[in-house]
Amino acid sequence: MASPAAAAGPGTALPPGAARRDFYWLRSFIAGGIAGCCAKTTTAPLDRVKILLQAHNHHYKHLGVFSTLCAVPKKEGYLGLYKGNGAMMIRIFPYGAIQFMAFDQYKKVIKKQLGISGHVHRLMAGSMAGITAVICTYPLDMVRVRLAFQVKGEHKYMGIIHAFKMIYTKEGGFSGFYRGLMPTVVGMAPYAGFSFFTFGTLKSIGLAQAPNLLGRPSLDNPDVLVLKTHVNLLCGGIAGAIAQTISYPLDVTRRRMQLGANLPDSDKCLTMVQTLKYVYQQHGIRRGLYRGLSLNYIRCIPSQAVAFTTYELMKQFLHLN
Repeated sequence: MASPAAAAGPGTALPPGAARRDFYWLRSFIAGGIAGCCAKTTTAPLDRVKILLQAHNHHYKHLGVFSTLCAVPKKEGYLGLYKGNGAMMIRIFPYGAIQFMAFDQYKKVIKKQLGISGHVHRLMAGSMAGITAVICTYPLDMVRVRLAFQVKGEHKYMGIIHAFKMIYTKEGGFSGFYRGLMPTVVGMAPYAGFSFFTFGTLKSIGLAQAPNLLGRPSLDNPDVLVLKTHVNLLCGGIAGAIAQTISYPLDVTRRRMQLGANLPDSDKCLTMVQTLKYVYQQHGIRRGLYRGLSLNYIRCIPSQAVAFTTYELMKQFLHLN
């Protein structure tokens, strides 16, 4: 069967609709990957500090957020703030790509197959997309956390490949790469769900109520209204703050389980419920389950703002609207 391009002939342009449909999933995948990389690179130093504080690294456990940000460069140099970022980029491109692409696909399926629309389908699709992305990229996140937790002069892992080999050899094969997966999945469902839900809801309300003030025609399709860049950043930041507040205790649980044998109390953090109880009993709510949350707001709000804004721009550049 002849393709649309062959049927049209070499000198004939494809209809705009056909051009937009061609390799849609691939263009969506690329847009999501670039959005994820831009967002994480922006906040990589804060992410390193968050991991050190969450897991009570003995070099920095007596310090606060800003004190640790100052102490890390003194002890490890400024590149110490980006430790583990190579593994982060290897992970975050497929993570962001899968998450945004899956969100678009799940949203269509939920609307067509289940007949659910409005704001609810954004919440459901966002949760499912987040879970899908986490499961696909979790081993890379495990390695990235192990590398980020190391302090100069006390290296257990020499790099990404060495960390993969060590975890596989010493921690039970493939199952070692999925330590802490359950709290991650449980935490990601509300985080991704409320993130996409809040951004999508704010976007639709803004364009419906004040299209001239908040919106402008899309670069790739003048019939479609999109948010102005500064409004995109604001909506993305609000979405990140709400989602992070809801899911943060599960993020703390996940980090402690991922670090496993690197922590002296690892035998008390074998399951999600056990880890939650232990952190609460030993450190309480503010200094335990929500330790490092102030940093996470500083990290998460710009990260989500950049992610959603970059994705919206990439959608226009890659003709996804």
